[in-house]
Amino acid sequence: MGHRGGAAAQHRAHSLVAGALMQANPVTTLILHFMLLSILAVGGANSVIPEMHRLVVENNAWMTDRQFADLFAIAQIAPGPNIIIVTLIGYQVAGIVGALATTAAMCLPSCLLVYATDFGWQHFREAKWRIVLQAAIVPVSVGLIAASALIVAQTADASWTAVAITLATAGVAYFTRLHPLWMFALAAVLGYVGLT
Repeated sequence: MGHRGGAAAQHRAHSLVAGALMQANPVTTLILHFMLLSILAVGGANSVIPEMHRLVVENNAWMTDRQFADLFAIAQIAPGPNIIIVTLIGYQVAGIVGALATTAAMCLPSCLLVYATDFGWQHFREAKWRIVLQAAIVPVSVGLIAASALIVAQTADASWTAVAITLATAGVAYFTRLHPLWMFALAAVLGYVGLT
């Protein structure tokens, strides 16, 4: 009993030290969370936007909803992969060190996992379980990205006009071949004249 009680006390002490270290150093928190998100990001970085938002806005208050929405918008319009949201979050929280740490934490674990499992995955190319698993990942990815879209819309839509623009943009993107940038340009004009 004494040994078990001592082990539990030691575990609590380690947890408290780890928690204090994470509170004292946001880079450590960013690294640990983004390493986990790297493995969970089925469908790309945009699929874990709600968890990123929870970490940096809700739990740690490192930025506001508006700042988060602005970083997301910058990541989407910047050339290159949309994973730049991770780099921007790291930079906003902890400067250059944060940007480098979050980018490495988001990219390395998933890259290593894919590299390690690729041979086995290719070996079972015709297996039924692989075909079923691949088919099952599609709706999961769509659901995660839809949740991300909802989080971004909630953080960016501060007025009824903004909500209407968001819904109109989604409708235009879904039902037409018109490029969404035209809707963004319209939103910018409306924002400039003070309607949003």
